[in-house]
Amino acid sequence: MSEKHPIGIFDSGFGGLTIFNEIILKLPEYDFIYLGDNARSPYGHRSFEVVYSFTLEAVKKLFDMGCWLVILACNTASAKSLRTIQQKDLPLINPQKRVLGILRPSVEVINLYTKTNHIGIFATEGTVSSESYPIEINKLHPEILTVQEACPMWVPLVENNEHEGPGADYFIEKHVNNILNKDKNIDVILLGCTHYPFLIPKIKKYLPEHIQLLSQDKIVANSLKDYLKRHPEIDIKCSKNSIIEYFTTGSPEDFSKRTEILLGKKVTAKKAVL
Repeated sequence: MSEKHPIGIFDSGFGGLTIFNEIILKLPEYDFIYLGDNARSPYGHRSFEVVYSFTLEAVKKLFDMGCWLVILACNTASAKSLRTIQQKDLPLINPQKRVLGILRPSVEVINLYTKTNHIGIFATEGTVSSESYPIEINKLHPEILTVQEACPMWVPLVENNEHEGPGADYFIEKHVNNILNKDKNIDVILLGCTHYPFLIPKIKKYLPEHIQLLSQDKIVANSLKDYLKRHPEIDIKCSKNSIIEYFTTGSPEDFSKRTEILLGKKVTAKKAVL
């Protein structure tokens, strides 16, 4: 196929890079465009209406850039916007195009990791208030009891490159203690925000050893690979030249520098206007 149809990966900022990095490893032959809305990050404290508006703008931008498939590598965007975009907007934009989130893949397999059927969710205020995780988990796994903990400072810590500093410990210890006090029988905690894997070393510092931390990166990457196998009509539209492009609504220089720090690899980002 001569036309270029990369897979679009969208996040409010840098967090989606944790998902994207694993997707590249699983699907190295595919073309990708990563779009970070760093100028307006974080999304976690914003209203449903604002998150939906911002996310739809990003999806349309990625469609304009040639993408037929867009992954919302952001839990807040997935929780607050995905269903509306899928049901209301896609039929009008192009019913053949697809937008997928990262919440459902995590929910589908969460039961495989718990023995006590008591799980915790660390997430942004927006994801927690949407109740998306408890609702979806209850639909698929009614035997599982879910408790949530909103961690409003965790994304800013990552976005401002303060997640490894001593100042992060206060906020991490506080929320770990909070969620453990809500349910003493938790044996799995899902990191329901793509920024949070950058905090794993510090979270483990305050978490009992018997509790497993579950990151979404490998789960989502495996789910996408399986999705493309099950949907050849979408897969055939995806170009496969191993071309990767990074775009940001913020400063391309800052994005490139911070991405190198977070992921340990050099990228050259370009400016995107939504």
